[in-house]
Amino acid sequence: MTKLLSLNDFETPARRRLPRPLFGYISGGTETTAARADNHAVFSEYRLVPRVLRGVEGRSLMHPLFGHDWQAPFGIAPMGIVALMARDGDVAMARAAQAEGIPYVLSGSSLTPLERVREANPDGWFQAYLPGEDDRIRALIERVRKAGHETLVLTADTAVLANRENNIRSGFSTPLRVTPRLLWDFGLHPRWVFGTFLLGLMTHGMPHFENSFAERGAPIISQRAARDFGRKDHLNWEHVALIRDLWKGRLVIKGLLSPLDVAEARKLGCDGVILSNHGGRQLDYAISGVRALTVSREEAGSMALMVDGGIRRGTDVVKALALGADFVWVGRPMLYAAVAAGEAGVTKAIGILKRELHRDIGLLGLMSPGEVSGAVLEAAQLPC
Repeated sequence: MTKLLSLNDFETPARRRLPRPLFGYISGGTETTAARADNHAVFSEYRLVPRVLRGVEGRSLMHPLFGHDWQAPFGIAPMGIVALMARDGDVAMARAAQAEGIPYVLSGSSLTPLERVREANPDGWFQAYLPGEDDRIRALIERVRKAGHETLVLTADTAVLANRENNIRSGFSTPLRVTPRLLWDFGLHPRWVFGTFLLGLMTHGMPHFENSFAERGAPIISQRAARDFGRKDHLNWEHVALIRDLWKGRLVIKGLLSPLDVAEARKLGCDGVILSNHGGRQLDYAISGVRALTVSREEAGSMALMVDGGIRRGTDVVKALALGADFVWVGRPMLYAAVAAGEAGVTKAIGILKRELHRDIGLLGLMSPGEVSGAVLEAAQLPC
């Protein structure tokens, strides 16, 4: 791993290790991938203005969120079917995050029971894809409560299945259908087949969608089974009010881009929101979460205003904080790191981003991420 110097460097070994359908699922966006591209493009529109001779010895990356002092102002975003990509990937990422003192969110589309992942990381959060069905909402919330989670993240931008043409082109589906093409793609990657897939089968059996609902879901590979998405298109703010009433822990809504939705979340008593276009995987040409920061800051009030999408460098973290974010989340690079080298890879990726940010804070003449403000951005680039 000595040649892995930045978060972007993990993508190449992950591409080499994974069968084409699996890598295509992780890396792709929807339709023209314009939304995914905007997540990266937005950061190039801002320049940083450093201060010098400030005496930055002893600076720290410690940053508060929900009453907890984390070791950095970023965490690992929720990502689905990780355990198919990397051996015991959900647990690997959870352990790495716990050891490095950053928050981790388990996806509702994960293949590892949430109870087992929480054992690996007692501070972990859980993210749910809930349908607009009261009985399923109640049942899953009760399961998450019994597991001991304190923070529940509701993803709100998946009312309709996205048009992910890249999945069709690469041969990916959920569940995966066994075809000659799929077998060929698997056969070209024996290291993944023997080191991840077959080893996982022998250890834990066929992976299933474990956390979509209170009950176990479909297997990840099947010729006949169909994945149950429920009535996601029925989910509305009344269901959020129900969830707020049922869930006594911290409630975060993910997938908002409009300040009107941020205001609605605040009115219903949510504790935080994550501005996100789902990694560019839902609505094509949706703006990046970073573009929504400044107009959402006032509407957020005392809620935690967080963002994900395109974070790859310490300077990206700085820019997001300067635009009004309280915290940021990193997705794909952490999964690539898990594919490349398991828990050690994720630990290395976290360390790389920490070191970059520690360096960037010092070069800006600051002592901590909490000192970052709009003053560090080139004035001409700040939104009116």
